[in-house]
Amino acid sequence: MSINIGINGFGRIGRLVMRMAKDKPNINVVAINDPFIPVDYMEYMYKYDTVHGKCGQVVTHDKEGSSITVDGNSIKVFDELDPSNIAWGSAGADYVIE
Repeated sequence: MSINIGINGFGRIGRLVMRMAKDKPNINVVAINDPFIPVDYMEYMYKYDTVHGKCGQVVTHDKEGSSITVDGNSIKVFDELDPSNIAWGSAGADYVIE
């Protein structure tokens, strides 16, 4: 059984959670919320982390569709200041990691 997660905040910890999830076949990141980081910069920060190095995955973004794609898996990106206003389930998230 797979677990679909959302990540609230894409700073150092949010990116580490996403890196950890790539090695766990039963964990899928389906949504990210960060009101302070544009989706194109999310792609860049995930690809080239200053501490952990390159992610080793194919990462792209869709600014108009508000998503990033990692190894062919699309991840919905929200920019909501109050995460309780997000319908995380609409992206398929079972759990949200803060």
